[in-house]
Amino acid sequence: MSLPPLKQRFAELIALPSVSCTQAALDQSNRPVVERLAGWLDELGFACELQEVSPGKCNLIAVLGSGPGGLVLAGHTDTVPYDEALWSSDPLRLDERDGRWFGLGACDMKGFFALAIEAVLPLLDHTRKQPLKQPLILLATCDEESSMAGARALAAAGQPLGRAAVIGEPTGLKPIRLHKGVMMERIDIVGQSGHSSDPSLGHSALEAMHAAIGELLVLRGEWQREFANPQFSVPQPTLNLGCIHGGDNPNRICGQCALEFDLRPLPGMQPEALRQAIRERLRPVAERHAVQLDYRPLFPAVPPFEEAADSELVRIAESLTGHSAEAVAFGTEAPYLQQLGCQTLVLGPGDIACAHQPDEHLALERIEPTVELLRGLIRHYCL
Repeated sequence: MSLPPLKQRFAELIALPSVSCTQAALDQSNRPVVERLAGWLDELGFACELQEVSPGKCNLIAVLGSGPGGLVLAGHTDTVPYDEALWSSDPLRLDERDGRWFGLGACDMKGFFALAIEAVLPLLDHTRKQPLKQPLILLATCDEESSMAGARALAAAGQPLGRAAVIGEPTGLKPIRLHKGVMMERIDIVGQSGHSSDPSLGHSALEAMHAAIGELLVLRGEWQREFANPQFSVPQPTLNLGCIHGGDNPNRICGQCALEFDLRPLPGMQPEALRQAIRERLRPVAERHAVQLDYRPLFPAVPPFEEAADSELVRIAESLTGHSAEAVAFGTEAPYLQQLGCQTLVLGPGDIACAHQPDEHLALERIEPTVELLRGLIRHYCL
């Protein structure tokens, strides 16, 4: 397999669908993406290991050089689902217009791998003459957009990766050393269906869910009044009602309803305390509406993340970018790489404002600065 040029690498990664989703009908394998990356990296001299996390879901660990320490350039190979009808072009085809590359994963975050490979290419002559002082590791994970299963599997295995790790999530090329936690939760309500002409014939799961949603929004307001951290652009915790499914016909009392939502707690807010507060608010709803109500997490909570402001990686990244390290509201795999002993930072070329929505893109003006930044990091940690 010959290594294609940068734009073609970008296009090939985007063309390989790899949606991860809590809805089984939308969930897809990421194996074609990691296999394509492994083929390119193997050609460049990396030792590639594919780790199957679950059927069809894989992590890729590609290592150039040997020994302890070194630099990890990390990212996830999955994307969120997409609304094709709302895109101006095919989401799975790279489209260049208005000084941008458009495509699903261009920003968040398959494109990062194409740029990381570009950063490595001119350094390969050095490695042929003289081995790297410390290894360079490219890490590509699965299911970051849903369960974080790939990063969790790495943390559970406990295999050390490197001295420092940079995750190429969209940060506008500003280093990020703090982020909120992520909790993805589900409420299932089972009522009693019946003919809609007589409400006494059933117990509406949809009406009970309406009441449950009301309680969640009241709790959200209470938490936002109680907790705030000015380091974040969104200083309060957030609660998003993500998707709801219920009923089957207008003339039937709704017998079942399910809601999935996410919570973004600030550092210091404990997931189990938040869940207990939710349970206490939902219990009276179930009793009042005479329904069965089950509340549970979809996945274990992603912890909030904080890297020390004076760590070597933060100082190097601030020097290379000219920006002070900041905080973001979205979650990443950073806490799991920290668990493996890496100083960790989130730093990538995309903008979070265009992630998870139609016409996701990467500005062409970000490409060269990203490549130079990554080369600077590789030189510092590996050469």
